[in-house]
Amino acid sequence: MAEAKVALEQVALIVHPDDNVAVAKTEIAAGTEVIWRGREIRVREKIPVGHRFAIFDLPPQTPIKQYGQPFATSLGIRIGERITRERISDELPPRAVAPATKNNPPDHFPEEQIPTWQGYRRSDGKFGTRNYVLVVPTSMCSATEAVQIAMRAEVMFWSPERYPNVNGVVALPHNKGCGCPLGTPVEFTLKMLSRYIEHPNVAAALVIELGCEKANLEAFQKYIEPLREKKPVKTLSIQECGGTQATVKKGLEIVGEFLELANQFHREPVSASELILGVKCGGSDAFSGITANPALGYAADLLIRCRGTVIMTEVPEIYGAEHLLAERARDEEVAKQIFEAVDWFRKYVGVFGHDLDENPSPGNIEGGLVNIAVKSLGAIAKAGTSRVEGVIGYADLPPSKGLFLMQGPGYDQESTPGLVSAGAQIVGFTTGRGTTIGNAIAPVVKIASNTDVFERMRNDLDINAGLILDGEMTIEEIGKQIFDELLQVASGKPCKAELNGHREFQIWTVEGVSL
Repeated sequence: MAEAKVALEQVALIVHPDDNVAVAKTEIAAGTEVIWRGREIRVREKIPVGHRFAIFDLPPQTPIKQYGQPFATSLGIRIGERITRERISDELPPRAVAPATKNNPPDHFPEEQIPTWQGYRRSDGKFGTRNYVLVVPTSMCSATEAVQIAMRAEVMFWSPERYPNVNGVVALPHNKGCGCPLGTPVEFTLKMLSRYIEHPNVAAALVIELGCEKANLEAFQKYIEPLREKKPVKTLSIQECGGTQATVKKGLEIVGEFLELANQFHREPVSASELILGVKCGGSDAFSGITANPALGYAADLLIRCRGTVIMTEVPEIYGAEHLLAERARDEEVAKQIFEAVDWFRKYVGVFGHDLDENPSPGNIEGGLVNIAVKSLGAIAKAGTSRVEGVIGYADLPPSKGLFLMQGPGYDQESTPGLVSAGAQIVGFTTGRGTTIGNAIAPVVKIASNTDVFERMRNDLDINAGLILDGEMTIEEIGKQIFDELLQVASGKPCKAELNGHREFQIWTVEGVSL
């Protein structure tokens, strides 16, 4: 039987001219002759979708490149062979970092060209994309009561017809606040909860303690008191109220009052400069860094040109690409902060006997991401090309407009809330495998990296960046589509995660490593 011959462009793609691997767009059968630049490359084994194969012989010690950057070192790979974890070393050659002092500020659009969205104005001058009443347990010890109050309030009181300007009543159940050391874990918990109360997507908040936990109302006072100047905040103690039923009854009375207050807010036109976008990826595949991430990055650049703000996190997933972000830093000090953020996280995971090289996840590997470096090279694309203004701590507010890196983990359930706590009123989230996560108070817009996952999970995903891979649209066209969708969702259009009732919330607390 004659072996199949096909042009490389039909079955695979080469991302950068300096790359020595190609990425399979479809499954390629063993024995296929791939024609590229007049050469015939015989594929020696089946190449699954999203996986890479060598387009040159890669003798031992040869850097393996994608995106024009080395992501691994060959242990000996022949042309046409698949790139697998067994055939590579994660060791990377030394990389020179260009001086960061040459980076110019963003090229802002003229004011008259900046679009608007419809937001809720708060007393501190910030604007919300949503309008929630929040029920906040200070610890896991009061989580059940908080959930019962929020759920009953939505059944008994709230409806879109009765309160058209309110998006709902939301609880923040979590497993933190007690049974942990005093100090950083408790402070992280209280800071995170206070950021959610302060958030412009929240109109009013009820805070509930058990009464004897470490993260109690007394410890919370230094965070709560300044917030009361901005919005209604009331507190309850389960032990003082007389137990669960009494607390739920009293809590429902308070939430009923808050719903009336929250319904007095109305959307009004606001400049895109007032929007803070969090950018995230989860359930990534080999196409995430080729389609969805650069398209989201294009949208991020548009927002920054509108004088808006973008926050990227997942520091362990910039490992291997931190030098590229450092080259984009505002100045040498910010470049230093970027390297220090990665070094800190390496130290942090080391306390628990782990290493950053243990990432990616099994799903990432199955999707073609053989190591953290190639994952990171694609992951940073979601932050666009704008210069990095600074590095902020987990749940900390950016001090100015522009692009910021936030310290934080790669776990979606902790890093997404971290972005929201840092002020993001909306999140752009790319996925190649299909991630369904949402957020308790902020809309999370999902961007699929490939058409197959979009078609299978179209009730969970908002935008199909796989059209780039299919050759039907460009990165810039999908990026503009994402930007327009973000403004529509910010103005009230529900995203798929909201329609499916996703209200995830978790807190990342740090133990064992000084900040």
